[in-house]
Amino acid sequence: MANSSANNRFVLNVSSVAVLLLLMLFEGIGGGGAVRLERWDSGIKMSTQREEGEEDGEGVGTTWAVLVAGSSGFGNYRHQADVCHAYQLLRKGGLKEENIVVFMYDDIAYSEFNPKPGVIINHPQGPDVYAGVPKDYTGKHVTANNLYAVLLGDKNAVQGGSGKVIDSKPNDRIFLYYSDHGGPGVLGMPNMPFLYAVDFIEVLKKKHAAGTYKEMVIYVEACESGSIFEGMMPEDLNIYVTTASNAEESSFGTYCPGMEPSPSPEFLTCLGDLYSVAWMEDSETHNLKKETLRQQYHNVKDRTSNYNTYFVGSHVMEYGNRSIKTEKLYLYQGFDPANENLNQNTLHPHMEVVNQRDADLLFLWQRYKKSEDGSKKKEAFKRIAETVMHRTHIDGSVELIGNILFGTERSASILSAVRPSGLPLVDDWGCLKAMVRLFEYHCGSLTQYGMRHMRAFANICNSGISEDAMEAACRAACSGPLSAVWSPFTRGYSA
Repeated sequence: MANSSANNRFVLNVSSVAVLLLLMLFEGIGGGGAVRLERWDSGIKMSTQREEGEEDGEGVGTTWAVLVAGSSGFGNYRHQADVCHAYQLLRKGGLKEENIVVFMYDDIAYSEFNPKPGVIINHPQGPDVYAGVPKDYTGKHVTANNLYAVLLGDKNAVQGGSGKVIDSKPNDRIFLYYSDHGGPGVLGMPNMPFLYAVDFIEVLKKKHAAGTYKEMVIYVEACESGSIFEGMMPEDLNIYVTTASNAEESSFGTYCPGMEPSPSPEFLTCLGDLYSVAWMEDSETHNLKKETLRQQYHNVKDRTSNYNTYFVGSHVMEYGNRSIKTEKLYLYQGFDPANENLNQNTLHPHMEVVNQRDADLLFLWQRYKKSEDGSKKKEAFKRIAETVMHRTHIDGSVELIGNILFGTERSASILSAVRPSGLPLVDDWGCLKAMVRLFEYHCGSLTQYGMRHMRAFANICNSGISEDAMEAACRAACSGPLSAVWSPFTRGYSA
């Protein structure tokens, strides 16, 4: 067992050399060295099936939508930009504002780093998507509990915000879109706790049991987003789900500085996420009274996967009731009459991307590179060093805890083990939350980066480790003079 002083040396040994190496890495990205997704195949065949038997709108219930950006900070600009873009798309499709509920922290439009105050864009040459977006749940009111209350239509359970909920009826349809960071079994929220798969699925079951919708479609943009539904999502809830990635891989940001197409030079951050812009740009270039959910799934899957090469990109997955895929998209996203004659993929020939978890470092590097003021440049460098130091602390702490619990020879394989397809991340979700809280109490907040270690905590539970043993390991790994620096009280517990 390593002692605490050894662990402290591990945490402190993040030198300026390591930081400079990191800066060199992002110099490559900022200089156009990002990995590129090659050309969208212009030969993709779209359905030409007739609309025989298609519903015209008569007898069709109301379409509701919930749009969630689960992050905050200008480095996460893309998530709120995605959600604002989705709102504009749905409004053009005829959905009423009263039937769309928006969750976003709302701290980027007027951020000191925004070169266009009051404007948010989701494409380098795109229009403002911020204007008119309702402020339903912003700031401290963007929480998992408020999301659950909104979905369930429980006006008494929401805290703060506009109070708007999904007051749906048995013949109504619901479209839910979520864009954020994620990790195995969790989706992020700017206010703690995270959204845990077990809680979210339970809410969906309650919504179905209440009989207050006909069908629901869910799109999720996040790393390891498939893990929210893998082995968890029943097929009998009349819900169809697609996710940006499978249960064990990252998703990707795009339209970032130095990429092609690139934002204007004054932008320091990524404007969108690959899966997200793929589905929205697909919707904007097709007649949604003719395109089905199945067709959009395959179009988005191709674009997000680098056209099935997976050299860079992720596996778009589907879960739940797949028979819903035969339905037309307009039932969930509305229909824009201006797109009546569109049925083609007139999209940019390639996409360049950055791993979601590295997008914040790209933003910090752009701040450093483009700062002309000496004090601001120094501050940007300090932020990069602190970010790298914290990542090293989180990674090293989890590794050390694994070594204490399982021994150095077995630890890595146990912590990283992926369960077979069809099984949930963990058998005991209460255990998982308890292990996360113990880690955060002793070792500090996981943050959006540390979400990547949720599988390790799940496997600690799956291995039968007791809470007492976990607490002893956390105390041994993380005690010392830096413990106050990593305190979870700065953000709250993620579980």
